[in-house]
Amino acid sequence: MRPFRILGAVTFAAMSATSLSATTASAEGGLKCESGETYIMNVMVSSHPYWVPVYQGFKQAAEAFGCETVFSGTPDYDITKQIASFEQDLVKQPSGILLHPMQSDPFIEPINRAIEDGTEVVTFAADSPKSNRTAYITSDNLAEAKFAAEEIVKQIGEDGEYAVLENPGQSNHDLRVTALVSYMEENYPEMKLVGRQATNQDSNAAYRATASIVQANPNLGAIWIPEAGSAEGAVAAILEAKADVLIMHADITPATLEHIKAGNIHMALNPNQGMQGFMGFMAVFLAANSEVFDPFNDYKVSGFNPMQIPYMDNGFAVITKENADSFDLNTYMEGRDPS
Repeated sequence: MRPFRILGAVTFAAMSATSLSATTASAEGGLKCESGETYIMNVMVSSHPYWVPVYQGFKQAAEAFGCETVFSGTPDYDITKQIASFEQDLVKQPSGILLHPMQSDPFIEPINRAIEDGTEVVTFAADSPKSNRTAYITSDNLAEAKFAAEEIVKQIGEDGEYAVLENPGQSNHDLRVTALVSYMEENYPEMKLVGRQATNQDSNAAYRATASIVQANPNLGAIWIPEAGSAEGAVAAILEAKADVLIMHADITPATLEHIKAGNIHMALNPNQGMQGFMGFMAVFLAANSEVFDPFNDYKVSGFNPMQIPYMDNGFAVITKENADSFDLNTYMEGRDPS
């Protein structure tokens, strides 16, 4: 984990608060929501535990400004259904939506239309870069991939065999895999990629794919997985085969956390979810209240929202057996309102 990344985000928040205090908002009694002003967080696979700390951070920031929040999305891994849920959110005329787009391009038109109709949109964890979204909040997927590659080489050597599972079409997952493979090719040419299969966050598909890769490659030393759902299936296959394969993955679920505690998974790289939600709210709230900010640029004649944040890094944590208890979701949620 890189503390300076979190510090950068916190420093941004502090600087924003300081600069805003000198604007017209302070003269009117502070920057706060009007009665009923609502912000929505929209995701796919809405029951996934990843969203829980993100939404908690989103709510904490909203409460500080007296704003209302709604958690929304679809329980399915289905781009059509997520777009439909996004369209339903727009009917409520929220001030802003913090969106995790399952795929980037299908969301271009819905995001642009939402903004044209007065609802600001910020993306998080996955992006729609060709849209007019005002900000993108995520962990540094390139840094995650580099960290994972270096750790794999450290553990199995510079001439080992490794495999990857992937989830094509989701921007952050794509980058975590392609960046790791590219980094290996550029820096450790003796490392051999012996397996690469799409499992699409399906633990059963990951179980079958991993079992096949392990059987075909008895010298497999490590496997990198861009998300936790597939890691659940992969670890089951590796344990069943009694194979000595180092497992690393991004994100975390209660199931993979238990495997880390048991030593079955080497480590996980987990975005700082609470910071992601907190800064995600700040970005969409400021986009919806951009009149408090008068930057030194051409926004007045160009017509674009001055609160543009092309990329904000919320940092990531390295989860190991030693610190796994700090990432227990049940403990985190004790006494908190999940809604």
